[in-house]
Amino acid sequence: MDLICYLHPGWEPLIRPAAATRAWMDNTPEAFAYRCLPLNIANAHGWEILTPFAFEARWSGGTAVSDIEIRLPAGARKDLAPVSLFGQGVMTFHIFGLFRTPPHWNLWVGGSPNSPKDGIYPLSGIVETDWSPYTFTMNWRFTRPNHWVRFEEKEPICFVYPVQRGYLDDVKPVFVPMEKNADLLRQFRAWSASRDQFQAKVAKEQPAAGADKWQKRYYRGVDMDEKPGVSDHQIKPRLSEFAPGEAPAGDAPAPQREKRQPVVLAPFAAEEKRAAAAAPAAQPVPEKSAPASAPTAQAADPAAVQRALQSIGTELMFGAEPAPLVQRLIALGAPEAEARRIIETAVNDPLVVNGRAAAKALRKRDWLLETMEKHWQLRPGSERIERRAGLSSEEFLDRYFAPGRPVILAGEMAEWPALAKFTPDYLRAKIGGRTIEFQGERTKSERFEMYKDAHRREMPFDRFVDLIVQPGVGNDAYMTAYNSAKNAEAIALLHGDLGFFDKFLDRAAAQPHGMMWIGPAGTVTSLHHDLTDNLIAQLVGRKRIKTAAAADVAKIYNHHHVFSEIADLDDPRIDHARYPLLKELRVYDVVLNPGEALFMPIGWWHQVKSLDFSVTITYTNFRWPNEAYRGYPA
Repeated sequence: MDLICYLHPGWEPLIRPAAATRAWMDNTPEAFAYRCLPLNIANAHGWEILTPFAFEARWSGGTAVSDIEIRLPAGARKDLAPVSLFGQGVMTFHIFGLFRTPPHWNLWVGGSPNSPKDGIYPLSGIVETDWSPYTFTMNWRFTRPNHWVRFEEKEPICFVYPVQRGYLDDVKPVFVPMEKNADLLRQFRAWSASRDQFQAKVAKEQPAAGADKWQKRYYRGVDMDEKPGVSDHQIKPRLSEFAPGEAPAGDAPAPQREKRQPVVLAPFAAEEKRAAAAAPAAQPVPEKSAPASAPTAQAADPAAVQRALQSIGTELMFGAEPAPLVQRLIALGAPEAEARRIIETAVNDPLVVNGRAAAKALRKRDWLLETMEKHWQLRPGSERIERRAGLSSEEFLDRYFAPGRPVILAGEMAEWPALAKFTPDYLRAKIGGRTIEFQGERTKSERFEMYKDAHRREMPFDRFVDLIVQPGVGNDAYMTAYNSAKNAEAIALLHGDLGFFDKFLDRAAAQPHGMMWIGPAGTVTSLHHDLTDNLIAQLVGRKRIKTAAAADVAKIYNHHHVFSEIADLDDPRIDHARYPLLKELRVYDVVLNPGEALFMPIGWWHQVKSLDFSVTITYTNFRWPNEAYRGYPA
């Protein structure tokens, strides 16, 4: 299905596929909100149109057009700014694109789902975009008078997705007692009892791992018998970017809509299910078919199939059974015969056959590492990361650096002026308008850590601070160690407020002051390991760090350089059927407080989430050798 946005000369709308993430969801304990799959799907169920610049607006409370005041930044194009056209506390955005959908399809227009904004509310509409030669506007209505509302640059102002016209007219809603569907009633009762038992268990035992605090059948798309509910269960929409294209041949007003069979919203009774087995079930209309008079087989998603094919060879080498892989391809839309042919060919491919031998050697290595780690776990206190104060150089080397075990150092920065002075206002004044580099628009890519170069941005430092202290910025703007080379001159202005870890680090190193990270609450560093031993010193705010031993590499599915296939251990969408060893992973979960430093040994897997506005420094200039990265098999 094509969704066309026609552009008049000079029109350059900012449109992107919507992301499932929300700042308020990031800030829920253990990212709890992301366990709600319907919420995630709704968040990403369309495309967002963005404002090209930040602005502020205020409504006085009256009904006149003049009762709305809009403040634009210097240099902003007024023709792209919102306006007050209708009065009644309504602010209007002109949408610079003329959308066209296939026959019988409208466009739902409104605000981004589950994105509340204080003082203003997006109005929704349905537009017939299969014939209309007119653009539409996006309207927001103020809800609080005399309250300045701020939209940030590239913040969504409009959310669109296609909906089929007229299908609601054919829906026949009915109430049916659940007792008339014996199988549904059985499964519902089993689920209800299971839920009560599970909640009682969680309340009593309080599992340490977030993934163990919720049931996942709906996320996995299986019923109480562990059978797939549907073949096209979706845990993540995969929307395409708008790209240059051509007008379709014969683009013309839509013909008269065909009459469709009615859809009855009622469960099958037991005897009805037997009859339905021989007849096509009512389904949503697939994208490539306009009328709904007959269902069509699910079309394969080429991108999803390609991703599956890329992993299948590796999975076969590591002992995966062929049958589930066949079913995975079928679920993605491949015909059964073709899916079987692909897997049979892969099983007998010489590269896969030879790879099995290499995989066997790899499994032996993993067995040895796991055995060694189990031996280490026999030591008292090994179930936690120790916090130590007054640690000597000798004991640090003997107990932590040499054996490669993490430790939190407390009190080592007690005299550093930075602990008290590094407020956003102080930092802004100290560095001023000097240009710095940071990682920006990270929410556009789930793999923002892998593709850091694509997220390099520059901005005067004082504007950067103004940006990251705004509520809801989250993971979208972060000055990281990766930006250190560009920022060295500006950050040097802060060195007078820092001290030195002379017991552990070498002042004569090339970077004695380390690499600074500055960002808002909600920033995330994806699951990875480093090629050096690191000391993570927390100056301002708190960071939550989840880490796992280097020896557990087999359980963490390392697939590219220093990254895991699992970007976030807290992600409720993790498919544990695909990553079964993840359940065996021992995860150390710590909060690093201001004034504490965490020694992170080389190879230890870790992910980091900022709980507050945060300033952190990482050091690698230890007094002992730390150059193993030079021999890394890149």
